[in-house]
Amino acid sequence: MKQQVEERVQLSPDQIAQYRENGFLVLESLFDPTEVEALSDAFDADCLTPGPQRILEDDGATVRAVYASHRRRREFATLVRTPRLLGPARQLAADDLYVYQFKINAKSAFGGDRWAWHQDFLAWKLADNLAEPRQVNVGLFLDEVTEFNGPLIYLPGSHRSGLLRDFRNVSSRSAQHLDPDDIALRPEQMSALVSQHGMVSPKGPAGSVVLFDPQIVHGSAPNMSPFPRRLLIATYNEVANAPVPLGEPRPDYVVGRDTTPLELSDEPIDLRVGGAV
Repeated sequence: MKQQVEERVQLSPDQIAQYRENGFLVLESLFDPTEVEALSDAFDADCLTPGPQRILEDDGATVRAVYASHRRRREFATLVRTPRLLGPARQLAADDLYVYQFKINAKSAFGGDRWAWHQDFLAWKLADNLAEPRQVNVGLFLDEVTEFNGPLIYLPGSHRSGLLRDFRNVSSRSAQHLDPDDIALRPEQMSALVSQHGMVSPKGPAGSVVLFDPQIVHGSAPNMSPFPRRLLIATYNEVANAPVPLGEPRPDYVVGRDTTPLELSDEPIDLRVGGAV
């Protein structure tokens, strides 16, 4: 049963209806510049932590993504419990939530690569034997997102079509995680889907949040601009929907195994330098 804690961010019925209809919802400027700076500094520090949780671009040096920063940095451990993220996610879910996955996708200036057209839930169903798409993705802009720096592009309403693919490519782009290239939708599929749904790329200042459905079709273009685009994504899953792997589970930095229901916390984001967990 969901705990009764006052939530500072309450989605209106219209906002919930918009999320259900379109598959995503933007909440502008939920975090102030000082908080964003603290989170950005924490990410920069975590990028220096060696390990398989760091996914690199094809050049073997530039960070493409980092997983499970909330397990190493106090700022992110606090963030996943803040009412500004967990609160709206709980409104959109039917059960208590835990962190299924936490990652920060980093599109560097002048070179951040594309992310292929895909649906997140397919990756989790294939790789983790996750039963139902009962997750809420919560994306936090660590940089201003514009039309120039490779914003996410959504196909509004595409989440209501269910899964549009049911297999993974034989060859894999990465041995560390399931990359969108491994489950990319075909060009002919995308042409038909775009004709039906159109395309939208939410933009906004750093500190803005986008909530999006695990089955919405999305992707992004390379970043050719001089401006980075770092996107933090906390994926909350319903506790009753925890995966039951058929074989060896994926590493716990990719898929969280602690299904303890998250409790809302009003603890402020740690603005001090060196906030290791």
